[in-house]
Amino acid sequence: MRERGGAVLGTSRIKSENDYDLTQIIRLWDIIRSRNLPLRKRPIRRMIMRPTIHAVLGATLSFALCQPALAAWPEDRPIEVIVGFPAGGGTDIMARKLIPFMEKRLGGKARFIVLNKPGAAGEISTTAIARAEPDGYTIGVVNVPSFLFVPMTKKSQYSPDDVRLVARVVDDPTVVVVRADSKLSNLKDIVEALRAKPGSITFGHNGVGSNGHLALRLMADATKVQANEVPYRGTAAQKTDLLGGHLEVGLISAGEVAELHGGAKGDLKVIAILAKSRLPALPGVPTAEEAGVPVVMSSERGFAVAKSVPDMVVRALEAAIADSVRDPEFIASSPGDAPVLSYASGSQWKESLSENAKVLRAIADTLPKDSLPK
Repeated sequence: MRERGGAVLGTSRIKSENDYDLTQIIRLWDIIRSRNLPLRKRPIRRMIMRPTIHAVLGATLSFALCQPALAAWPEDRPIEVIVGFPAGGGTDIMARKLIPFMEKRLGGKARFIVLNKPGAAGEISTTAIARAEPDGYTIGVVNVPSFLFVPMTKKSQYSPDDVRLVARVVDDPTVVVVRADSKLSNLKDIVEALRAKPGSITFGHNGVGSNGHLALRLMADATKVQANEVPYRGTAAQKTDLLGGHLEVGLISAGEVAELHGGAKGDLKVIAILAKSRLPALPGVPTAEEAGVPVVMSSERGFAVAKSVPDMVVRALEAAIADSVRDPEFIASSPGDAPVLSYASGSQWKESLSENAKVLRAIADTLPKDSLPK
């Protein structure tokens, strides 16, 4: 059992410190109304104070009426988890691996169901999160950079301010991958080949606004060479074309590399990581900067809810996520995410994104408006 701001977690009911008797509130309201004086006899101070009393009691009454709905949370129905990418990708896997541990932390009959809503660079899923009823029964996974980047480049259906960040789970660096038998063995050779013949090598990414797309933009700016871009709806499709020989180079997240999940190491080869330092889980992979391409790009993934979801619900979810990502059993069950786990509370995550926004704004300013997919 764990206490957070007056709410008790891990019981069959989340209960406020103050129990509100609705009958008493209504009786008090009637007394105040019955003692109103005629306007000409009403003291000035009472005229000033009456709106304040009405406002306070009105807010209290509204809160009391909400208590039956919140009292049952999260046990009376499933909590929907909206994921903006197809099943089988890094975002989807992270959510599905983590939610059983969150259910255990929330206690009782708490349960989650995943709803995949891919498309439009995450706009569809984030809009669904923002427009959901603020009752705690809809949460979602947001991906940075697309979460910030989409509204910068088009008239999107949401603003980042329309949602409340609950917690970041991973900060997953972007990696450059090729088929294991590819002649493209390092990033330096790829840059030289593109310099000799612009557009001669195909680069895949998970759609406009994704970490791979933005990494490619930064790489083009740093090296002054241009690749042949091929956007995909998700990593699974990228990998299929890489293995089939239809795509030469892919840009995915490190957590999506098969060998981190115990998969066959021989399928794809990681030739560079777009991070400030090498990843301990892939010690033989050089950074892009080591190859003369000073670019850093990652995919941050975490949970968010509609802006006006009650604080008590957000605190409960945040605590459940924080405990879950530190659970040795979760870490052991998620070899792909374990090397890139980077928990941050909602407020910490929001603060850290201000620097990301500056970099993304510079890229967005180079693109035509409404260049993102509808």
